[in-house]
Amino acid sequence: MSAGGRFITFEGIDGSGKSTQIRMLADTLRGDGYDVVLTREPGGSEGAEEIRSLVLEGDPDRWSAETEILLFTAARRDHLERTILPALAAGKVVLCDRFADSTRMYQGLSRGDLRGIVDQLHRLMIGREPDLTILLDMDPATGLARAKSRQTSEERFEDFGQTLQEQMRQGFLALAKEYAPRFRVINGDQPLQDVAHDVAQTAQAHLA
Repeated sequence: MSAGGRFITFEGIDGSGKSTQIRMLADTLRGDGYDVVLTREPGGSEGAEEIRSLVLEGDPDRWSAETEILLFTAARRDHLERTILPALAAGKVVLCDRFADSTRMYQGLSRGDLRGIVDQLHRLMIGREPDLTILLDMDPATGLARAKSRQTSEERFEDFGQTLQEQMRQGFLALAKEYAPRFRVINGDQPLQDVAHDVAQTAQAHLA
């Protein structure tokens, strides 16, 4: 890669296969000769990982939506400074499991009419959008069943139930239209290898 790198994010409802597909894409791109950094949100840096445990564990009502927005923004800023921007400056391909679009949906839409606050903080403190966002779209009931079967401690948002999943799916699809130049929507209800094929084609075309 030339200096400047590329920043590719994965979005979608819980259980849509983002973590699996992003790992498969990383393997494919490394096989193509790209220097790839695989990261996630919340997290991706030491400070951001500490905040991750605060926002993803515990009772669903542990934080207000406003507090969540501040926590996610703080984690994202640390992640940006310590992981994303240095990798991009070195000409690497950064693959990130979730970014600001998830905050626009989970806190800005589902937890109150706070989208304006999310966007304002993003402009002030982050100021960077992905070069490409891959949205894995799938049936909310299937996604929630997958997410709950993981049996991890990070189930706080999954505990809001299927209604939230359905809101998020529609919200992400609307966001894909709003930011159409950088979004690509892929059918996540397909067999695993078919999804991976579509993801790889999409990323490779962007990087060509």
